[in-house]
Amino acid sequence: MYPLLVYCNGNTSSIWGIGVDTMNRLAKAKPREQLAAVLRMSGDLVRVEDAARVLGISRYSAAKSLARWESRRWLKRLKRGLYAPIPLSLTTNENVVEDPWTLVPEVFAPGYIGGATAAHHWDLTEQIFRTIFVYTTRHVRTKEETIQSFPFYIRHIPEDRMFGTSTLWRGRTKILLSDVHRTVVDLFDDPSAGGGIRHVEGCLRSYLAVQDADLARVIEYAERLKNGAVFKRLGFLGERLHAPAGFVAACAERLTKGNAKLDPTLPSPRLVKRWRLAVPDSWKDASTHD
Repeated sequence: MYPLLVYCNGNTSSIWGIGVDTMNRLAKAKPREQLAAVLRMSGDLVRVEDAARVLGISRYSAAKSLARWESRRWLKRLKRGLYAPIPLSLTTNENVVEDPWTLVPEVFAPGYIGGATAAHHWDLTEQIFRTIFVYTTRHVRTKEETIQSFPFYIRHIPEDRMFGTSTLWRGRTKILLSDVHRTVVDLFDDPSAGGGIRHVEGCLRSYLAVQDADLARVIEYAERLKNGAVFKRLGFLGERLHAPAGFVAACAERLTKGNAKLDPTLPSPRLVKRWRLAVPDSWKDASTHD
């Protein structure tokens, strides 16, 4: 194996501080040693750019090397330009990535983990969703994607909605996760990201019960989303769950014109005029203030 050398003169070509001498030795090294050097610097996931920087070669040559290493079953291609090392003990049917959260910053950045995934992390629900909910400013072609048998639900957001996040570290991977307050707001912005409105109601009940609930911040975050339906849903369910009167009043003060659905995926023939909210028939006590 080759040591990491810090080479600081004008000849260096790597942002990782790999000297020209080291690169020259790597160019003559065996493929396994080259791969080991790349993995030392890149970590659990390898991009074409990583291999190019470490080996001091072009992206085209790096891509060819990664493809050869994949054919030898040293690497597993996760998607175009992204690979993961295959442990020697792994069987052919097993995933090479143990923690799917580490894929998010590599595949979907700028973005964060949110929705039902974040709700479980923050103990707003005990229900575990196999799907990982991701919010990203990247352009996405589809709302659903599977990588290494891990399903992802992807929602595109504008750049000004990248706020209210917390940082987590999984090994050497830095991951963004919606904080507990942003998680609540996102669930009311899109109830399907929380497993449906009944499940979202349970998450709000849990949030109202925790000591660090910050309803003023929830209002602030909801205002920044600029989606009037959020306040209609928050106010309606907050009232049902006996949230503080000040919070319910703040939602009522921010009602926009027009009607919204409690859950856009459900038939909602009944209108709660107080909240300008259409609700399903199954919510039998929903029309108290009609």
